[in-house]
Amino acid sequence: MICHITSVHSRNDIRIFVKECVSLANVYNTSLILADNKGFEIKEKINIYDVGKEKNRVLRILYTPKKIYNQLLLLKPSVVHFHDPELIFLGNKLIKLGIKVIYDVHEDVPKQILHKRYIPKIFRLGIAKVVQIIESKYSKRFSGIITATPMITERFKKYNKNTITLYNYPIMAEMKFNNDNSWSVREDALCYIGSISQERGIIELIDSLSFSNMRLELAGAFSNTTLSLKLKSHPNWHLVNYHGVLNREGVIKLLQKVKIGIVTLLPTPSYIESLPIKLFEYMLAGIPIVASNFKLWEEIVLKYNCGLLVDPLKPESISQACNYLITNPKQAKSMGENGKNAVIQLFNWEMENKKLIEFYAKIT
Repeated sequence: MICHITSVHSRNDIRIFVKECVSLANVYNTSLILADNKGFEIKEKINIYDVGKEKNRVLRILYTPKKIYNQLLLLKPSVVHFHDPELIFLGNKLIKLGIKVIYDVHEDVPKQILHKRYIPKIFRLGIAKVVQIIESKYSKRFSGIITATPMITERFKKYNKNTITLYNYPIMAEMKFNNDNSWSVREDALCYIGSISQERGIIELIDSLSFSNMRLELAGAFSNTTLSLKLKSHPNWHLVNYHGVLNREGVIKLLQKVKIGIVTLLPTPSYIESLPIKLFEYMLAGIPIVASNFKLWEEIVLKYNCGLLVDPLKPESISQACNYLITNPKQAKSMGENGKNAVIQLFNWEMENKKLIEFYAKIT
């Protein structure tokens, strides 16, 4: 038996459950342990165990790993695959029981800490250095490391040679788009789908509507109530059509409706080195992208000619790119087709699935 564990993520997390667990369940007896207060469930041949959600972050860090450990003692898996840095010490404890352990590194945590608003600025650098030391020390002991981007892989290969990049590409079978959806029936609108936060460039994006006067189709959860209230009082909010949090079917319907996909995240260290799934979902939907001018993203957007790059800190830059795509439909449609073809040929989970199964075969 193999067991994925997380103290932070939801049971429907796209990377953990929909992609990794479901893929592995076709080969191995697979379980997932998490903490969300939603109880036990069997879904897609996967046993989901709930150890209970704590009231706050501090209690979660203190008590959830122990509860997960007790559940693991009952299940007795041969491989444990964990997804949160706060579970590193638990991972090391499991090694002593003869269990093979895999660390799945979704983000560059030390760099992220430098921008965590809930951590006082004076402590961030010190905490980031401590986390990096812990990761380097214990990663050497794990059976393998999986990361989400090449830059994170490069760092962890210094600690553990058995490190691979597992890209968070979309599942083509899940994202079934209507190929007959003509460009001409799409609306002159842009969309942003995903978590809504200041760091993800939402303020600059809504500011940009002043210059383009275009409609923004917005879907996702606000990072906090303060931001939600601030945006809803923005003078451009009347140009925003907020959909709330959409299920996968809702996401697909929205992407079939618009002409531009927006991914103008701000240049924080963690985002500069990230590959957000929305980038590839926009491409698979056949719409051109307006994206931040990060070097990693340039290698995709420019190489495959599937969109335009902008300075995410400049609303005028965002609006100019959007206006160009709307006023040049032939070029915009061509970029959309280029992106879709690139995902079908290269940037899809079906390709990553094979890599994951081979990685597990090597470990087991």
